[in-house]
Amino acid sequence: MARDTGNQCKQCRREGTKLFLKGERCLTDKCAIERRNYPPGDHGRGRPRQSEYRVQLREKQKARRYYGVLEKQFRGYYDRASRQEGVTGENLLRILESRLDNVLVRLGFAASRRQARQFVRHGHWMVNGRRVDIPSYQVRPDDVISLAPGFKGDQVIRDATELVSVVPAWLQADHDGLTAKVLRRPERDEIAVPVQEQLIVELYSK
Repeated sequence: MARDTGNQCKQCRREGTKLFLKGERCLTDKCAIERRNYPPGDHGRGRPRQSEYRVQLREKQKARRYYGVLEKQFRGYYDRASRQEGVTGENLLRILESRLDNVLVRLGFAASRRQARQFVRHGHWMVNGRRVDIPSYQVRPDDVISLAPGFKGDQVIRDATELVSVVPAWLQADHDGLTAKVLRRPERDEIAVPVQEQLIVELYSK
């Protein structure tokens, strides 16, 4: 399975915003953005020339890194979103939000998407009573998510639930029983992501 093993804090610094890639650490003073709010590298403090293409590219990279998706897969999501009815940018975000690893983070069952992917890959979560070991699995309305029997690390998950103050309205979570249900597909105003999706559409439309 291909994955991004690069330094996560550098990714946040490159994009100039918190992408919440390291869970609890991102909420403390140890966050790289709090300590060094400039891009990494020898020329990080310089003033790069701004261009329309650069702004669009950075927005695409920000979205890709936020959800932990590699380039080829991200382009596949865009192609799929462009074939659906409705606004392409909003369709793209809905597809990304519906990934199982992202849903676990939104529910508070994982502190970060990287942790959520590890849980899923090891078969610790079930959807509708069946084990799912594919982090990119697309959840659908009325899907029931539950912890697989035999998992002894539930305290790690309970600790993660404390980092989430509000569960999105399109999801329903039982933090005591560690189960959840997908009520419907998310609306754009319910997707809390620091991304301007229209810039991504403009980039791919060239």
